Amino acid sequence: MDRDAIDAALAAQLVAEQFPQWAGLPVVPVDRPGWDNRTFRLGDTMSVRLPSAAAYVASVEKEHTWLPRLAPQLPLPIPVPLALGAPGGEYPWPWSVRRWLDGQVSSRERIRDLVAFARDLAAFLVALQGVDPSGGPAAGAHCFHRGASLRVYDAETHDAIAALGPRVDGAAAEELWQAALDATWTGRPLWFHGDIASGNLLLDDDGDLSAVIDFGTCGVGDPACDLVIAWTLFDGESRAEFRRLMPADDAMWARARGWALWKALITIDNPYAGPWVAEESARVAKEVLAEHRDGR
Repeated sequence: MDRDAIDAALAAQLVAEQFPQWAGLPVVPVDRPGWDNRTFRLGDTMSVRLPSAAAYVASVEKEHTWLPRLAPQLPLPIPVPLALGAPGGEYPWPWSVRRWLDGQVSSRERIRDLVAFARDLAAFLVALQGVDPSGGPAAGAHCFHRGASLRVYDAETHDAIAALGPRVDGAAAEELWQAALDATWTGRPLWFHGDIASGNLLLDDDGDLSAVIDFGTCGVGDPACDLVIAWTLFDGESRAEFRRLMPADDAMWARARGWALWKALITIDNPYAGPWVAEESARVAKEVLAEHRDGR
């Protein structure tokens, strides 16, 4: 189904047909509707979330099942599923209604204190890793292999290094990548979010971390993927504070650098990414390569 066809009119139609108690409530696009899912505000207190492609459908039931179990054990609000919708009309996939979470998407410019933000995020991730993983969704295709072995993306990473040519230090990138592959995860499976990024971290009116959203790539496995924000958002003192508070050994940080490098390399030339995103990806690649060379 074409992403552009997933609009407010379709969302309103599905709500009216399947949840008549909410029919008539305004359905309004949000400022950043998302890529994996299209999100619309439903009235003042709810949101509608519609997967934009078949690859993202597995997250609907997963989040509906697990978010209510995770929420009481976490120090910050996360999405609260209210209803599970079924395919209807021209829309072919399950979808969900959530409680609306107030807040604005985080960015360096909006965050009041980046060091304090790093502390709050670390506390959230430590709590998430502390949740009993029994029965949780093991890392795999449903989360695009976040939490699984980096070897899933080995060929793609080598291809990206070759394609970028002189725009990246190829020898250093190959060395970092091999170090990440060699730093095998041997711990017990832990909960991970899978996409800890600025767009999934909300701020209150004071510029402090207020909620964590979009658990579509969550699962149980290796939480190294959740550390990538050390380079995508933090720097200097805030990065040092985040690293100090996260219970991660050198091997986990090596894998985290691998996750960061893979994503940066495949994004630099992504035709769907704008110039700013490509520039940020190049910066991340440069910083993780510098850290690897310095042995940090």
